[in-house]
Amino acid sequence: MRFAFKTAPQNTTWADMLAVWREADGIELFESGWLFDHFYPIAGDPSGPCLEGWATLTALAQATTRLRLGTLVTGIHYRHPAVLANMAATLDIVSGGRLELGIGAGWNQEESGAYGIELGSPRERSDRFEEACEVILGLLTQDVTTFSGSYYQLTDARCEPKPVQRPHPPFCIGGSGEKRTLRTAARFAQHWNFVGGTVEQFTRAKDVLRQHCADIGRDPAEILLSSHVVYTGDAAETAASAAALGEAGAELAIVTIRPPHSAAMMEPLATALAELA
Repeated sequence: MRFAFKTAPQNTTWADMLAVWREADGIELFESGWLFDHFYPIAGDPSGPCLEGWATLTALAQATTRLRLGTLVTGIHYRHPAVLANMAATLDIVSGGRLELGIGAGWNQEESGAYGIELGSPRERSDRFEEACEVILGLLTQDVTTFSGSYYQLTDARCEPKPVQRPHPPFCIGGSGEKRTLRTAARFAQHWNFVGGTVEQFTRAKDVLRQHCADIGRDPAEILLSSHVVYTGDAAETAASAAALGEAGAELAIVTIRPPHSAAMMEPLATALAELA
C-alpha cells in the first residue's frame, strides 16, 4: 500500500498542525498530506476554531518541499468553479506541481445555511458538481473556455498561467453516492476517495465505480483508489485497519490524525504502516 495523512484544521492550532506537516515531509513513507474544506468544525463543538482550508494549504505548501497536498474535499458550492480553477493553477505553481485537486458536491447544511450559500437538493448538488468539473477541466487545459449550463456560464474564459502538472493536477473526487458521485468520478477523476466505513462498504462502492467506468469505456485502473483510515492512537491497530482495506483493493490509505496534533506521533505511525508497504 501507499500512505498519506490528513490533519483537518479544526480544534487545533496552526503551530501544532505545521509541526506535524514538517515532520511528515521528512518521512518518505507519507506521499501526501491533506486538509478538509470547511468553515466550522465537523467534529465536536461547531463553534470551535477552524482554519480555512485553501489558505492553510497554501501556507503548508511553502513550509514543505516534498509532500503532495490537497483538500478532502472542497465543496464545489463554496467557490465558483472558475475561481477555484484559478486557485488550483496558482497553488500548483507555487508548490512546484504538488497539488491534488480534491473536489466534491458538498453536504454541510449548517455552515452553508449560516453563510447564505445555497446547498440545494441532492440532485441539484450532483448536477452542479458535474457542471463544475467540466468548467474546471476546461479552464485548466484550454486556452479559452465557453460553457453554458444551468448553474455556470462562461464566455471565452481564460485561466493563465496554466498549472505545472499537465494536462492538469489530478482530480480527487470524494464520496460514495452510487448513482451520481461515482458516475462523476468515473468521468473525471484520476483519484477516488472513500470517505470511510466498513470494508464491505468500500468494496461495494469500488465495484459500482468500476461498473460506471465500464459503461463509459474507461479503464478503472486509471483511477487511484484511496480510503480514510482513522488513527485511533494505537499505531498497530491503525495499520491493521489499513491492511484490511488494502486487501479489499484500496491502494492509498489516508490516515486521519485527530487533534491534539503532535509531530511526535508521526514516526511511530510510519513504522507501523511500513510493514504494509
